[in-house]
Amino acid sequence: MPNTLWSLVHAERAALAADLASLTDELWMTPSLCDGLSVRDVLAHLSSSARLNAVHWLAGVIKCRFDFDKQVSMRLAEQLGDSPTETLQRFRDVVDSTTKPPLPIMAVLGESVVHAEDIRRPLGIRRAYPIEMLTRLADYYQGSDQVVLAKGRIVGLRLTATDGSFATGVGAQISGPTIALIMAMTGRKAFCADLDGDGVDLLASRC
Repeated sequence: MPNTLWSLVHAERAALAADLASLTDELWMTPSLCDGLSVRDVLAHLSSSARLNAVHWLAGVIKCRFDFDKQVSMRLAEQLGDSPTETLQRFRDVVDSTTKPPLPIMAVLGESVVHAEDIRRPLGIRRAYPIEMLTRLADYYQGSDQVVLAKGRIVGLRLTATDGSFATGVGAQISGPTIALIMAMTGRKAFCADLDGDGVDLLASRC
């Protein structure tokens, strides 16, 4: 199972690197779906996560006096480099990394997909994700609030994928593509536009 999950992480990283290979310097400055961060910043964050083992993570937490947001910003800056070309190369260098902070591998896969969409959506880039992988990831998020609030965000809602087998919850109805459900569960309001049902407005208010 761990090796299978890592292969999925590596495939998603490689796909993102390929999608960003021809970006102009101007496009690298496009605001991502993460408040205050450009698409280049988010890619640097992904690079930092792939270099950060448990020991280095804890050392950073202590250095930043347990301010987790401050540590994220510090690690991002370490991987940004002097140019977009360098930022992308640093990400390419860790495509096959199995280094991670003290998190489940599913959380690493989730970060690889969610932050990739934080980058792709504003750039108008679409990826045809393997539906089996998305279904596994949606199943993970519907039962977890680790790292990012997801389980708590969908209380009282019934989510049903229109392109796969994922379904969860009881309450107001929401349906749509699995990737849109994942992104909305993890707080990306922009993806609520891809969803239908009487529960969409409530979910959007929680994003």
